[in-house]
Amino acid sequence: SQIEFSTGSSRPIAIIAFDFNNDSLLDIATANYGTHSISIFYGYDHGNFSPPITYSTGYDSLPSSLAAGDFNNDNYLDIAIANYGTNSVGVLFGNSNRTFEQQITFSTGVGSHPYSIAVGHLNADNFLDIAIANSGTHQIDVLINNGNTTFTNQAVYSNNSTTPYAIDVGDFNEDNRLDIVITNNGIENIGILLGYGNSSFKNPIMYSTGSDSSISVAIGDLNKDHRLDIVVVNNDTGSIDIFLGQYEGFLNQTNYPTGSYPYSVVVGDFNNDTRLDIVVANSGSNNVSVLLGYGNGSFAKETKYSVGTFPSSVAVGDFNNDTRLDIVVANSLSNDTSVLLGYGNGSFAKETRYSVGTVPQSVAVGDFNSDAQLDIVVANDRSKDVSVLLGYGNGSFAKETRYSVGSQPYSVAVGDFDNDTRLDIVVANLGGNGVSVLLGYGNGFFATATNYSVGSLSTSVAVGDFNNDTRLDIVVANFNSDGVSVLLGHGNGSFAEPTRYLVGSSPESVAVGDFNNDTRLDIVVVNSWSDDVSVLLGYENGSFAKETKYSVGTFPSSVAVGDFNNDTRLDIVVANSLSNDVSVLLQYNRGEIAHKMTYASGGGSSLQCVVIGDINNDTNVDIVLANYGTNNIGTLFGYGNGSFENQMMLSTGSNSHPASIAIGDFNGDSVVDIAVANYGTKEVGMLLGYGNATFASQTSEGISFDSRPLAMASGDFNNDKRSEIAIIYDRNDNVDIFVAYNRGSFVKETRYLVGSSPRSVAVGDFNNDTRLDIVVANPDSNDVSVLLGYGNGSF
Repeated sequence: SQIEFSTGSSRPIAIIAFDFNNDSLLDIATANYGTHSISIFYGYDHGNFSPPITYSTGYDSLPSSLAAGDFNNDNYLDIAIANYGTNSVGVLFGNSNRTFEQQITFSTGVGSHPYSIAVGHLNADNFLDIAIANSGTHQIDVLINNGNTTFTNQAVYSNNSTTPYAIDVGDFNEDNRLDIVITNNGIENIGILLGYGNSSFKNPIMYSTGSDSSISVAIGDLNKDHRLDIVVVNNDTGSIDIFLGQYEGFLNQTNYPTGSYPYSVVVGDFNNDTRLDIVVANSGSNNVSVLLGYGNGSFAKETKYSVGTFPSSVAVGDFNNDTRLDIVVANSLSNDTSVLLGYGNGSFAKETRYSVGTVPQSVAVGDFNSDAQLDIVVANDRSKDVSVLLGYGNGSFAKETRYSVGSQPYSVAVGDFDNDTRLDIVVANLGGNGVSVLLGYGNGFFATATNYSVGSLSTSVAVGDFNNDTRLDIVVANFNSDGVSVLLGHGNGSFAEPTRYLVGSSPESVAVGDFNNDTRLDIVVVNSWSDDVSVLLGYENGSFAKETKYSVGTFPSSVAVGDFNNDTRLDIVVANSLSNDVSVLLQYNRGEIAHKMTYASGGGSSLQCVVIGDINNDTNVDIVLANYGTNNIGTLFGYGNGSFENQMMLSTGSNSHPASIAIGDFNGDSVVDIAVANYGTKEVGMLLGYGNATFASQTSEGISFDSRPLAMASGDFNNDKRSEIAIIYDRNDNVDIFVAYNRGSFVKETRYLVGSSPRSVAVGDFNNDTRLDIVVANPDSNDVSVLLGYGNGSF
């Protein structure tokens, strides 16, 4: 039966739904512009709501926006209110007994007229803060929560004499710090304020919308790239604007001098200050350079430490279990490795050497015998083998054990390729144009190598899970074929055939990391003859986008990645052999977005309604428009990347004037159909879908009426796996339910009385009985009507 919840003559203009009394049932709060108050409707377990409990927001306050959050961390929700008329933000702190304290107000400044608010953790103190769009003073304000029911240190940001209208918060630049987005009224743009994580923000970055009246904003990931996108509603142009979040890439390089002919580089925190440092193996000067990081992306002058002859590779690890990083170096011309134990302050002890094979070219570390002590593996170019040195845990190592691999092993990496929790070894063979995989037994010994062909002259190998299947994959740099080869792992120690991707000239070294924070691993390659690096962004299926190149020094030979400026974004460091320096490339951190497209509904269309859903069964979100003025429906099929096909028109008939749309399976064939309420012809049209982006011609069989339909919604009200339709009418105080036949037509309506002049309708399960219910907004009677469903199509 019908239940009405009156707000009187209050003129509610904002509504939120939260569980304010911790009973696991949603409650409702409204901002009452007409009576300068807010109302709380508490939900009952049978789908009903309490009479409103009203709290004054002050004389002439004109509350315009609401937000909810636990501002004092007492596990009870509080309410924040934008008081447009009194130039303030009011906060009502919630109690344990379903009541709220009297409003505490915080001034937003004379003439500020706050119109919209949002809440979020804008600094690192675990207390919710408030962001405010002040339409009167053209400013964005931030109220900092002290955690003791007070807010202070209001920060004010100018919006360049434009009027902010709507506000929201989100992490647009993937740095784990909340940013602010605003829509602006009277000027054709929106603004983004990037947050520093300390409740301060950069000045707004503006993006054009083409509309003078952008009244609403929503944020979400529209193209499945794990980056927030923005949708803006423009009420003057009858359109929506879509802004897609973008990956910007890297800044220009900054170079730091090293020793002679730097050939290998890795990163680590050598002085335990939580800032990444750099170590470089200098082949020409027989030493390593350590550059300590300042944590802002810059580095101190190098400190050098002597090692063996022609050091060609460097790796780091804690070899003596003192929680301080140590260094190991492969010395190509002295046929040994140098171990330098770290003191934890950025300095290192004198080297200790261990003999290995002939011309050791690469070194990696890992625990090969499961004793919790780090061991060493070295690729020996001329002796065509790898040396494994087991660690004692005190910084010393046992005598090597060798395993044959391919011709001229040039690079080595470790990982668990067969998911047996035992580390395995992979080697890139320069002479054999392939890789060798040695599966580990977990006791320090390894099986005979299995070889896989890749491109010409394999110079470097790295491992990672490129397709998020929990199985390690391999990427190899191919010097002669100017590309990288990706071999996806089967999880049993074997690999698929390589897929190749072009990069720059003569790729020398490869590393992996998630550069655009989309939870998918990407690849970076140094190209020695073109003096640049190639970045290939990864897709979720293990494939990669076309390269983007960035210039570095002369003859780059090695690359490593790390967050050098503590902005939660991976940066790149490159060793440049012929310019005797390293290049550091920091990532941009601007939260770049692109105005992807404006989707207008057509000339003279008078856009009335927009719905979204997958209407062609391709798992991508599509858009359906009701074009009132041109008597048709427009469908924009999504590509799943944030873009859409050109609008396809479906006629609804002469003078039909479609006003509302609902989508669902109306004939039980598991294919989405479209229902449209035609205001002009007083009927509902049905366009049955074929599942292939086409629809049958409109039929209106069984659904016509005397009044003009205003809005409609659909849902399976009687649990028959077919969608039914609920419709409200212009100047008619009832809602009609139409139940579907199997053939996509409908029986005569069942009518239920509601409030005065119902204007909008929606469906949902309001009492958690797995049966859909209906809610109707009634403007003239200042209430909403809730009709609880019995699950058999009646209410």
